[in-house]
Amino acid sequence: MQVTTIMIFRLLSTLLPLLGLILLPPAVQAEGDQDNLITWAGCGITKKAFMKELAAAYTKKTGIRVKLSGGGATRGIRDTVKGKVMIGGSCRMTLPGADKSELYASLHPVAWDALAIIVNPHNPVKNLTMKQIRAIYTGKITRWKQVGGPDAPIHLYVRRGKISGVGYAIRQYVFQDSNMEFVTDPKYVVRSSGPLEKAVEKDPYAMGITGVSSARKRKVKIIGFDGKTPTYENVASGQYGLYRPLYLVTSPHPSKAVKAFIAFATSEEGRRIIRENGTVPYKDAPKLMSKMLIYGFDVK
Repeated sequence: MQVTTIMIFRLLSTLLPLLGLILLPPAVQAEGDQDNLITWAGCGITKKAFMKELAAAYTKKTGIRVKLSGGGATRGIRDTVKGKVMIGGSCRMTLPGADKSELYASLHPVAWDALAIIVNPHNPVKNLTMKQIRAIYTGKITRWKQVGGPDAPIHLYVRRGKISGVGYAIRQYVFQDSNMEFVTDPKYVVRSSGPLEKAVEKDPYAMGITGVSSARKRKVKIIGFDGKTPTYENVASGQYGLYRPLYLVTSPHPSKAVKAFIAFATSEEGRRIIRENGTVPYKDAPKLMSKMLIYGFDVK
């Protein structure tokens, strides 16, 4: 990807939500607006990482209940814009080219996540390089013996579709190609990050990539990438290369209740809750933004 293209991508990611303010019809009222309730849906990694704790703390503080649903980043963006939920969760930027409704989403970064390479706890492999990861996902490396493991097949688990938060991130950060086809047995293609993580817990020959914020709460082994592991310190400092923002999504015309929750999530109190769950708050690592060349990835 050329530098000029990257600059255009950044400019569009800034301007598209602003265009939504001009072009979007009056907002549809989301479920919960009149019921002392905030509805949230989206990225399962964000939900598992800190949203449960953030929602519980907000309810305790204000008395306003926060109802959480999953469904992935795409649902989080599109259902919010369409008024089906009040707030969405996303681990990717908007893709208006995939669905024009995403043009109208406003993204509020709240945390930093890392893409974690996970294997079964009994797998002896401790690290994979960028070159090895590319070879595994393209079918050039098919057995663990080729990367220092047992003489057994690699069961590569991947997310269904190309625009899920994790699936899109792998394609952009590892291959710089959003249409990249992964080579794996169809039986290892799963619908979301939750089933992927659960499969790796059980399958001794499994491998997958997911968000570290949820992976650390599973019984999986998180291995190194190019010699670095996604610890809190390595992500915050940018030493671990595969990092990305996590967003809360709103319509261009959010209600007062939504604005109040966003303010809470990005406040010192909200950041403390995120931090206590092992995730790096967005404002805690401002240097990461300057290191990003392509949506959250420090290209090596």
